[in-house]
Amino acid sequence: MTRDLADLGSCVRCALALSRTRVVIGSGPSRARLMVIGEAPGATEDEGGEPFTGRSGQLLVRLLEEELGLGRDQCFITNVVKCRPPHNRRPTALEVTTCQPWLEEQWRLVAPRVALVLGNTAARSVLGLNEGIGRCHGRVVELDAVAALATYHPAAALRGGPNVVSVIREDLGIVRALLERP
Repeated sequence: MTRDLADLGSCVRCALALSRTRVVIGSGPSRARLMVIGEAPGATEDEGGEPFTGRSGQLLVRLLEEELGLGRDQCFITNVVKCRPPHNRRPTALEVTTCQPWLEEQWRLVAPRVALVLGNTAARSVLGLNEGIGRCHGRVVELDAVAALATYHPAAALRGGPNVVSVIREDLGIVRALLERP
């Protein structure tokens, strides 16, 4: 990517640098049609340095394959915050704001056709939505010529069960249509 993103691995712009094991930058092709944006890395991601590799990530990858026919290697996957908050707490507004330039640079470089935004924190940060995900999921927002859509985070599906998975599947149907449009 660019020199700025090369500096991300040694970022110390916020206090999360003190407790992280690794900066979790993102993974996938640098010009992916689909960019998936979550909240923040968890313990598994902090250890391995790759986003969405824990239980939530396994569910996400399965749903992307089943509903979109896309493997993990065909999507660029990242988070709003690049370092794990202690005890997997929700990132603070300051942490989100501090990481925002990194995500903006990734957005610019990947130049996705569609963005899938996972959970309340990411929906607020990326899409500027103030409603809870239960009210705003499935709504398409155009950002810089990118069709973006928020849905539940896979962690919510692990807690909420089949009903939440069903909603995510419906939202992925909208993503599929967005990816297929000329």
